[in-house]
Amino acid sequence: MKRLIKICLGLILLTLVFPDQLVFAQVRLPRLVSDGMILQRDSPVKIWGWAGSGEKIRLKFDNLDFNTSTLTDGKWQITLPAQKAGGPHTIEITASNQVNVKDVLFGDVWLCSGQSNMEYPMNRLIDKYSSVIANCENSAIRQFKVPLKYDFNSPQEDYSSGKWVEVNPKTILEFSAVAYFFARDLNQKYNVPIGIINATVGGSPAEAWMSSDALKEFPQYLVEAEKFKDQSYIDQIQAKERKASSDWYTRLNQTDKGLQSKPNWKDPSFDASSWPTMPVPAFWADYGLGEVNGVVWFRKEIEIPASRIGKAARLFMGRMVDADSVFINGKFICTTAYQYPQRKYLVPEGVLQTGINTVVIRLISNSGRGGFIRDKPYKLFAGIDTINLAGNWQYQLGCTMNPTPGQTFIQWKPTGLYNGMIAPANNYAIKGAAWYQGESNTERFQEYQEMLTNLITDWRLKHAQGNFPFLIAQLPNFMEAKDQPSESSWASMRNAQLKTLSVENTAITVNIDLGEWNDIHPVNKEAVGKRLALSAEELAYKDKEVVASGPRFRSMRIKGKKIELTFSDCGSGLVSKNGKELKRFEISGANGKFVWAKAKIEGKKVIVWSNAIGYPLNVRYAWADNPEGANLYNAEGLPASPFATDK
Repeated sequence: MKRLIKICLGLILLTLVFPDQLVFAQVRLPRLVSDGMILQRDSPVKIWGWAGSGEKIRLKFDNLDFNTSTLTDGKWQITLPAQKAGGPHTIEITASNQVNVKDVLFGDVWLCSGQSNMEYPMNRLIDKYSSVIANCENSAIRQFKVPLKYDFNSPQEDYSSGKWVEVNPKTILEFSAVAYFFARDLNQKYNVPIGIINATVGGSPAEAWMSSDALKEFPQYLVEAEKFKDQSYIDQIQAKERKASSDWYTRLNQTDKGLQSKPNWKDPSFDASSWPTMPVPAFWADYGLGEVNGVVWFRKEIEIPASRIGKAARLFMGRMVDADSVFINGKFICTTAYQYPQRKYLVPEGVLQTGINTVVIRLISNSGRGGFIRDKPYKLFAGIDTINLAGNWQYQLGCTMNPTPGQTFIQWKPTGLYNGMIAPANNYAIKGAAWYQGESNTERFQEYQEMLTNLITDWRLKHAQGNFPFLIAQLPNFMEAKDQPSESSWASMRNAQLKTLSVENTAITVNIDLGEWNDIHPVNKEAVGKRLALSAEELAYKDKEVVASGPRFRSMRIKGKKIELTFSDCGSGLVSKNGKELKRFEISGANGKFVWAKAKIEGKKVIVWSNAIGYPLNVRYAWADNPEGANLYNAEGLPASPFATDK
């Protein structure tokens, strides 16, 4: 026993004196370098890791043998020579222990980053892409989903979790939808494995994805980042906000008459005959309650025939602002905590009954206008029957609250996501990057071109792979269309994204026809992925046959009372979609006031004029949050980018 105690004390002493040597006594690899990984073809690739200080490392790959030793900090690195696409291979790494990395493919690796529209997973698109999901199995398309991690002190060297996953009908549900369709198209065209490093966070602004070096020209963001280097500061904010949120919901639940009532308002036996009615979908501010936050209960009775009972059903309740809990016949069905996801709920077998069924929704409005978003499906699917749930619902105010306290969203602060989610991949060779972000920066569009330029330059510098291709998804149409020309932060953001093309080896995809006025997360992710793939084919794969872009404004010339516009990327020619009159052109004179204009195509030019403008100076096209009806395309079916000659 004494001898055992001495051994344990000796080990403790060694740990205190030589901590690094014991921590790294055995070879360890970063999470990215793991089973199933896809390595970049036709390029030298780094394999790296950690072991004990001065430890000898041997790497065997096919018939190749490599040897190195770790540095004093335990780090080691070996560079494999360029390999052709294919596999699978095994990489054997030996030090004081042995690690085999199996099922390794060589292909093209794309870093896909941005906010929620790049993050948006296939599991929220099951209805739209059911056939795609059922037939997606392909071991040559793989994703590494980077775990959410922020750090404000220094770039991280590794991820806390994550693994390479090949696509099949189960795993695809966690794939980025845009990235999957992008990878699928490239894989089908070039028959090489495609790896996706999915580094995305919903709501994240561009500055969160930028290093401190990239933000040097934006000192206000560095000042903000400096505050969050103090963990105690973060802890104080989080504790304060947790308490404020807990207090808000406690008071909400304690004062909600619907919960305090006996029977509870979700109970089918509750008598709601005196409740007023309002149409769904709509906002309750427009139907008697005014601009109140808190809880409003909604109730509707529907009749279901006996032939549809005994089976599971599906309930589609569009989008609700903000948080909902849904009950049918008093039984809880599902809940969603925030406004953006579409509500598509499974109604378990046995919940529905023959005859009258009561649907109750407890809807919480945290701030702003609460209610139901128009132009979304509100239906119950029971067997082959579809029951329309749009129309009049009874409603009653449960309680009124002040808006919820604001939240800091620490994960969105400057440098945090770069350090935690981009930096650990800097050693990993890639083909290029695809970027879909901007929604969170629209109110600061003036600085976005410079920010994105700095981000691209810095990522390339840190990756040390030269000017790798960088693809940008331009923001789609969003919000209600306006019937008169006006200023638009979303249009200005698209313009800032377009101007980033001045950076070498970049491309932009125009998505002005792929959005939804009532949803910041449009569901047509396949077309976005396809357009990104077209840009990659032209830029990264040097495919001279592909038409990758719609028309882009190049120059203008004033000819009397008209303005002549010339375009690049006309493909087989300029066209008006569906052969209709060109829409969404605006023209202005010396006073800078824009009015709607007439426009016609003449070869690779568009002539624009208005009888209201005698001396025209500038033209705008599709200059709006949602330029509904914008219809200038090339013959290949790609839309013209919005532009403004005065910007």
